[in-house]
Amino acid sequence: MIHNKYKKLNNGTQIPILGLGVYNSGEETAQAVKTALDLGYRHIDTAKFYANETDVAQGIKQSGIDRKEIFLTTKIWNDDMRAHRQHEVIEESLKKLDTDYIDLFLIHWPVKDVFVETWKIMEEYYKKGVFKAIGVSNFHPQHMEELLKSAEIIPAVNQIEVHPYLTQNDLIKYNQDKGIEIECWSPIARGKVFKDEFLKSLADKYSKTISQIVLRWEVQRGLIVLPKSVHEARLKENADIFDFTLTDEDMKAISNLNRNERVNEESNPDTFTF
Repeated sequence: MIHNKYKKLNNGTQIPILGLGVYNSGEETAQAVKTALDLGYRHIDTAKFYANETDVAQGIKQSGIDRKEIFLTTKIWNDDMRAHRQHEVIEESLKKLDTDYIDLFLIHWPVKDVFVETWKIMEEYYKKGVFKAIGVSNFHPQHMEELLKSAEIIPAVNQIEVHPYLTQNDLIKYNQDKGIEIECWSPIARGKVFKDEFLKSLADKYSKTISQIVLRWEVQRGLIVLPKSVHEARLKENADIFDFTLTDEDMKAISNLNRNERVNEESNPDTFTF
């Protein structure tokens, strides 16, 4: 059983530092969620776009874990915002997730001309207690500044791509200075880190795996990590990151691997077209 650590969001809500991402988990989503919860995970991150909210609900139900113990995140998709279907989609997500509240609800991407409108609707649900916290994903400072001009509630979270090849130092500092926590998606760069000889040497040094080294580097930066896996052994491995500490020297060395490289150039928040 893993012993997760927690952070306090800017509205007082407690969020587990380690979560399970379920993007592209396919038919194995429900089993992955159940297995993760059985292992001690208490944070599940899904999205309308992942088309597996129903499977997530099934995995939670099969685990037998009380809903109140689970931190559940979902997100509103771009086309739904463009179609001004925010209310309908939120209700659909609640139904698919078989819950009457969502712990964290995010705007998935900063879709021009509609993310401010969407935030206003999210604030309505937050005030009603349907959302325990609200936040954004893939927001750069200019998106955040536009949002904050009219926002009554400061986002609790900004979920962005972070890994050793995209360290995002300036963006992380910008958010943290505003009290906005950072969640890392693609924290192991979709497996690219496994071929890195320097990271292999660190894994040997600490008697850990490359995945554990990278996730630990992110956690020590004060970030929330959302590694994805459907395999029990990997789920255990990804959770085993709280019993060691990287030296300051090794933290800097991992950060020096940065090359501002995204896992997919199409996923740049400034230029995305989907």
